Amino acid sequence: MAKKELSFEEICKDVKAKKFVPVYLLMGEEPFFIDQITDLLLENVLNESEKDFNQTILYGAETDAGTIFNAARRFPMMSEYQLVVVREAQDVKNIDILANYAKNPLRSTVLVINYKYKPLDKRKALALNADKMGILFESKKIQDYKMPTFITDLLQKQGIGVDAKSAQMLADFLGNDLCRLNKEIEKLSLLLPETGVRRITPEMIEQNIGISKEYNNFELQRAISVKDILKANRIIKYFEKDPNFRPHATLTILFAYFSNLLICYYTTNRSDQGLAAALGFPYINDYKSGMRHFTAMKAFNLIGEIRLANARLNGVGNLSLTESYIMRELLYKILH
Repeated sequence: MAKKELSFEEICKDVKAKKFVPVYLLMGEEPFFIDQITDLLLENVLNESEKDFNQTILYGAETDAGTIFNAARRFPMMSEYQLVVVREAQDVKNIDILANYAKNPLRSTVLVINYKYKPLDKRKALALNADKMGILFESKKIQDYKMPTFITDLLQKQGIGVDAKSAQMLADFLGNDLCRLNKEIEKLSLLLPETGVRRITPEMIEQNIGISKEYNNFELQRAISVKDILKANRIIKYFEKDPNFRPHATLTILFAYFSNLLICYYTTNRSDQGLAAALGFPYINDYKSGMRHFTAMKAFNLIGEIRLANARLNGVGNLSLTESYIMRELLYKILH
């Protein structure tokens, strides 16, 4: 039976419960989750009095596999564990040598290998041995269309409320850069009261991050859902002047909207509860409006138009069309 792959949340839960494994190989495109797990291990494996003799932090460009191997083979001094953290391990030369250590690691050592921005080949001995004797965790990028839900969940875990519009505003401006998102959330959380209602609002985001609460993808989707032609065009014109505008992010949201609209059409239970269950989230007003203004066939055809616009933005079959023209043309096809 294959070993169960632990999620980020499960790994963090075990670390907080002082359930450590000898090897953590944390790899992948998204550095945020790698850093979060590493910081948690730095906080929990050793107490402050044990760190002077038992904590070693190495950097990939400044070390080699032999040095890491020897550090991991040492025994702790006056402590149950020693902690060895290798940051930027993707820069370590001949890192595959560590496969021999991972095959038979010391139980008194917690070795943490941060292999960022790309995954290590899971077929190689280092990955296989780390998975067998410890934890192999692949940190993947979150897709743009999933970011509002991720932001909502992240804030809820911190005891902070946020509405759908605020989550979408943050996603629009920050994309799926989780490290930057975390910094902005930390900045906003400092403005919230220590007790009572703690909630991030569109006004807070506009005033402190610089995102317009009127001209954003959330409002564009809402305008499209009711076919408010004037408002939708105003938003697109605002986007054209915004240096932070990311047309691909807007297309991702529009693609998700019309795809979800098709789900609504093919759902037999079209009550509020039925639509929410089919979509997997409670924000259904834009979809109820959309079903009054778009047929299922229109939604299906628009998904094709959005794909075409995305291809043109990437230069496929397009030698001269500007981003502004492509987005305006798409908006016209949606609203007429």
